Amino acid sequence: MANITQYDNPLLNSAIQKSWKRLVPLMFIIYFVAFIDRVNVGFAKDAMKLDIGLSESAFALGAGIFFAAYALFGIPANLILNKIGAQKWLSITTAIWGLLSAMTGFVTSETQFIILRFLLGLGEAGFYPGILLLASIYFPNKVRGSVVGIFVLGVPLALTLGSPISGALLELHGWMGRPGWFWMFVIEGLPALVLGIFAWFYLDDNPTKARFLTQEEKDALNKQLESERQKTETSSVISALKNAKVWHLALIYGTIQISVYGLMFFLPSQVASLMGESLGFKQSLVAAIPWACSAFGVYYIPRIADRNPSRRVAISVMCMLAAAVGLALSAFAGPVVAIGALCLSAVGFLSVQPIFWTFPPQLLTGPALAAGIGFCTTMGAFCSFLAPLIRVEVDRAMDSSIAGLMALSVITIGCALLIGLLQKSQQAAKAYS
Repeated sequence: MANITQYDNPLLNSAIQKSWKRLVPLMFIIYFVAFIDRVNVGFAKDAMKLDIGLSESAFALGAGIFFAAYALFGIPANLILNKIGAQKWLSITTAIWGLLSAMTGFVTSETQFIILRFLLGLGEAGFYPGILLLASIYFPNKVRGSVVGIFVLGVPLALTLGSPISGALLELHGWMGRPGWFWMFVIEGLPALVLGIFAWFYLDDNPTKARFLTQEEKDALNKQLESERQKTETSSVISALKNAKVWHLALIYGTIQISVYGLMFFLPSQVASLMGESLGFKQSLVAAIPWACSAFGVYYIPRIADRNPSRRVAISVMCMLAAAVGLALSAFAGPVVAIGALCLSAVGFLSVQPIFWTFPPQLLTGPALAAGIGFCTTMGAFCSFLAPLIRVEVDRAMDSSIAGLMALSVITIGCALLIGLLQKSQQAAKAYS
């Protein structure tokens, strides 16, 4: 928090500090809960195979279809947010996805599982774009990367703490005649419902409406944000989607998500396989190690990038190359080295994300910014849908248990190259620095 204020105006610094204290902890907690609800299905996979006959293909489809729904509703959800405000929209979406996540515990067939995952994707579609938009509304460019970095820190911490929690809840198998995965989905889904109700009364749509700022602080913050918007290209939603830079960013974000979810949904079972044991509490603790390591990267690397804006592209390239090396090495190495390689991958592809999200607000404003962010997240969601299918189908086509990991490594290298191309022209370098 000490480094979050970087301006000469004390009123502006005070407004940023108050906004940080008011918004960042809640958004972090909600994103923490959201990510547990999104990926806990990986822990239920093996047990659901036995209980409802869930096949590998159906699991991959169910894991991925979440993101198809996310992609389908991404831009509309964010435009609705722009119309009705963060307070209403973020509260509603949080409560809805919590309820749907809890309902996943009641599925009895592959079809029901796939339908619930699709609905969960619809419910969560507006949240992540919403908090990114909220960050652009409340925080100036100098500190935005650090703010988004704290949001994204919820991912590794959710996976670090969520892994043993999910593993422990699976141990409740048979309690009250229910399988362990039933209790996992229900218990991990309900907190989002409670948080959604709380957020309804807690959030304010923008600095002008912020109850926690004085009028002088509102004026100072709005003046800074407006001066940044005047330096930014203003365009319509349609022209934003025709902008080559937006497509470039969307492709980068999409390939990042292929790396993330191609590993994330399979990590618990991959770790159990490395240990030669079935998935349980002990294996879930080991599966948490890569995410614990990545938490340090997500916390520190965006701060380094914020202090050196001209190196954001180079730092992002290095992150993705590290992730690619880790993915490839984990396919061949023994258990200890493989876990270390997975740690390297997790640090790389999670640390790059808050740096990435400093770029769109420098390109677009207003509805065009909402559409641009929504389009990037839509592309990311579409690629996240493909990620588990790529891993399963490449393994099947090559009749190999490591071919899918190698394919992910190649895609991750491609992502690093796309990021490097941001420096190709003077105009692009200026926009992304």
